[in-house]
Amino acid sequence: MKNQALGMSNAKVGFFQGEQALVLTGLLGFVLAALCAVWVLIWGGEVAPDGDVTKAISFNAALGAFILSTAAIIPLSGLGEKGRAFFRRFYVILALYSYGAETVQNMRGVNPRFVKDGSAFDYAVGNLFALVALLLVVVYLYLAVQFFKSRAYALRPELNVGIRYAMVAVVISFAAGIWISMNQGRTTGLEGNIIWLHGLGFHALQVMPLVAWLAERSPKAPHVRRRGIHITGIAYVLGLLAIGWQTWNGDAVMEVSVLPLVAGFCFLVTIAVGALMLRRAAAPASRTAQWGS
Repeated sequence: MKNQALGMSNAKVGFFQGEQALVLTGLLGFVLAALCAVWVLIWGGEVAPDGDVTKAISFNAALGAFILSTAAIIPLSGLGEKGRAFFRRFYVILALYSYGAETVQNMRGVNPRFVKDGSAFDYAVGNLFALVALLLVVVYLYLAVQFFKSRAYALRPELNVGIRYAMVAVVISFAAGIWISMNQGRTTGLEGNIIWLHGLGFHALQVMPLVAWLAERSPKAPHVRRRGIHITGIAYVLGLLAIGWQTWNGDAVMEVSVLPLVAGFCFLVTIAVGALMLRRAAAPASRTAQWGS
C-alpha cells in the first residue's frame, strides 16, 4: 500500500508545477526580444558607437527559452520547497538584471559585456553583468547536481535519465560561455565561432526531456526505453564535443571535414531515435482508437 501511494504521488509530479514566477520571467524574454525586433525594423540594429540591438533580440529570446525549459524540469529535481524557492528567487533576479543590461545598454550604443571607452556607469554595468553571468552558472550547477541524486531518479526514472544528459550538455555550454568571456568575443582562430557550442548545448534542455517524455509513453520494457534515452544523450554530447574540438582548432563548424561530419552524424542519431520514440509513443494511442471505433 505504501509503494502504491508513493507511485500515485510520483505520478502527479509534472512539468512547470509551482514555477509560475520562472515561467513569467522566461516569457518576458520573448516579449523583450519582440520589442527589440520592432526597434530594429524602425531604426536598424546598430547603435553607435558599439551597440547592436539584434544581439539583444537573440540574447533575450535565448535566455527566455533557457528559463522556461528550466522551469519545466525543476519539479522533477527532488528539491524541497525551500531549495526551489532559493533557486527561483535567485534566478528571477539574475535574469531580470541580464535582460535589462543587454537591452538597455545596446540601445544606448554600449556593448554590455565588453565596454570600450564607456562611462563609469557603463563599466559598472559591465562588471556587474560579468558577476551575474558567473552567478547564473554557479546557482545552476546547484540545481544540476540534484538530478544526479536518487530522490530525483525515483520520481520519474526515464525523464531523470534524459535530464541528466541535458545537464551535462548545459555544463558544456557554460564552459563555452566562459571561453567567450575569456576570449573577449565569440570568434577564435581563422573561422571558429564559439557561439555554436554555447547555443547547441543549451538546446539539450528541450531535446532530451522531450525524448525521455516520449520514452515514458512507449509500450516497451523500461530497460529498452532507457537504452534509447542513453543512445540519444550520448550522441548529443558527442556531437557537442566534436563541435567544441572543431572550434578549438579555429575552424568553421559548417566546413566539410571530419569533425563537423561526426557532429552531424551524432545529431542525426539524436533525431532518428527521437522519431522512433515518437512512433512508439503514438502506437498505443492508435491501437486504442482502432479498438474504440
